Order: sequence, then C-alpha cells, then structure tokens
Amino acid sequence: IYILEPLLQARKIMEIDGSQKSGSGTIVRDAVPFSILLGKDLRITNIRAKRMKPGLRAQHLKALEAATQLCRGQVTGAEIGSKEITVTPGDCIHGGTFRWDIGTAGSATMVASCIMLLALYADKPSVYKITGGLFQDFAPSVYHMQYVLLPLLKKMGAELAVRIIRPGYVPKGGGLIEVTGIPMMSALTPLALLDRGTVKKVLGIALSSLLAERKVSERMASACRETLRGKGYLPPIDILYDTKEKPIFDKASAQPGASLAVWAETDTGCLLGSDMAGARGRPAEVIGTKVAKQLSEDLDTTATVDRHLADQLIPFAALADGWSTYVIPRMTEHIETRLWLAETILGAQTTVTHNVIKIKGIGYRRKQ
Repeated sequence: IYILEPLLQARKIMEIDGSQKSGSGTIVRDAVPFSILLGKDLRITNIRAKRMKPGLRAQHLKALEAATQLCRGQVTGAEIGSKEITVTPGDCIHGGTFRWDIGTAGSATMVASCIMLLALYADKPSVYKITGGLFQDFAPSVYHMQYVLLPLLKKMGAELAVRIIRPGYVPKGGGLIEVTGIPMMSALTPLALLDRGTVKKVLGIALSSLLAERKVSERMASACRETLRGKGYLPPIDILYDTKEKPIFDKASAQPGASLAVWAETDTGCLLGSDMAGARGRPAEVIGTKVAKQLSEDLDTTATVDRHLADQLIPFAALADGWSTYVIPRMTEHIETRLWLAETILGAQTTVTHNVIKIKGIGYRRKQ
C-alpha cells in the first residue's frame, strides 16, 4: 500500500528517458501524476523525442502546470519546446475548483486524462474546467470518455464525470469541458473483462457546429449506419446540430466543426467505441464510414475493449488492488509505453499473452 510522503522527506529522484518506447507525450502524461501520487521527485529527459515536433506542446505544458498546481508542487523546465523537466511534488493533492486554458486547440481531454487520476486521491471533491480543443485527431474524444472510459472506471469505483460546456475544434480551439471527481476512500477495484459476450446494442452521437445547412451530422450518421448495417448492427445515432441561434450546450462553438462517435455494449458489460473528428477536406461520409469500420474491426476480434481503451485503462489498473485482466484487439506502442511506465514507476506487475493483458495493481490508497 502506497501513501503520499511528506514534502521534506529525503527522496531519490526518478529518471525517465522520454525517448523510450513510443517517445510520445504519453510518457509525460502518465509519469507526472504517478510521481505526484508516490511523492517522488521526477526528471524526464528527451521529451517527445520521436515526434515530428519534439519537446512539450501547449497541452503537455498545461497538463504539467495543472498537475503541479493540484499538489502545490514545483516543475522546472516547463515551457513550449522543452525537452527536459523536473517535478517536485507537494505533500497533498488538493481538491476544489480549478480552471485552465490551453490557449490553443490543444487537447483539453488529454489534459483531463492526466489529472483525473489525481482527483481520485484529492483531499476533497474536484471540479476542473479546461479550455482547448475537444475534438481532433490523435486525442481522446469527449464522447468516448463519457460513454466508454468513465462507465468502466465507475465499475472500478472511480467517481468521475465530464461534460461539454462549449464544443471546440481545430484550428481555433475555445472548447470548454468540466471534469468532476470524488475522492476514493479505498483502492480501485480490479477490472475483469475476459468474455466479450454478445453485442446487445450499438449507440452513437453525430455532432456538428455551425454546419446545419450542409447536413453534416445527418450525413455522418447515415454513412456510419449503412456500413454497420452490413455487420448486422442498426444503431440509433443522435443527430445534433449546434448553432448560434440554438446552442445545444451551455455555449455555442465559435467555429464550424464536427465529430462522430459510436459505441457497443455487450451482455457481459464490455464497452467498445470508435470516433473521429471532422477536418477541412474530410467529407462527412468518409468520417461515418471510417468510424463504423474501426468499430467493426475491433468487434471482429475477441477483444473486450477497443484499441483506445486498451491503453487508457492501464494507469487505473496499475493503481487497483489486485489483478485486472482484459483482451485487446492488437498491441500498440501506447499500450507498450503505459505498461512500461506502470512497471518502472509504480512497481505494478504486467503481462501480455495472446492479446490478454494482465496487470497487478499496487493497491494505492490516498493519505487519510
């Protein structure tokens, strides 16, 4: 069982080479909250060394600032483009209401995924309001988080929620989400998902902002349904049009944009999702078809989680009390990276055999 150590207690600094495995921002987003939970100083070098633009980007910088603010710790080297940082955690994770603005279309959900872990071990309930991009390529979708990730984390005992206040897209950003978290009094419960069972329903949401005249939401949904129909699924997909005259959230988007998400629920409690954001020159029909094909590909395997959930669950499973097991569609560099960090920093045990991931968590509990 691990608890936060006092700030002034002597502790050895942990060293993580950010060029290892995926060499991506995932290393920063996992290593920093892990170090804060353990109360151990952390140095990360060669940050995002394998990416086209190495070093910290706006969303990574904001995640660092948010995480260290929550524990009243310190971070040195935190600036755009920085390839090395040192984090000194504070002695307690603080709850309350916090606001952060990435200042670009950088992913608000990526920032959220970094600090949600900390909300579970704060000294009181947390409310995080994060401004940035909500729907883009290579970042978690808010809808996937709402309808796939968080319901499974709830089974593990995590009380987390996210809602859209204002949608935001590339290139302007300006989206706003609210993340809420309730501190846990015990360790997370391991997750056991070995039997996919039978798909009992497929649902979806097709959202577009300031694009009602082009019927983008309807076109995405139609293409998605038609493709899934060939696999025997007839999903109801909510068709949403966000306009300045009739915003469907608290505030309307400041720019045009779109996103489609679908997810399947099985009779054994598995959830698998697929999503894609709109982009300039990307037809609505292409989005609908690709989202459907991606979900179908994962459902055509014996996987009990989708390709994104497969790595998103790892940090939580690594903190749980006991063995979590689930079946992935295929191995990815993000899965490999997150398993490596869970072992290296937390001391969790992990194995991957025939696409079955097993993770023995450390039974982490917050300081009382």
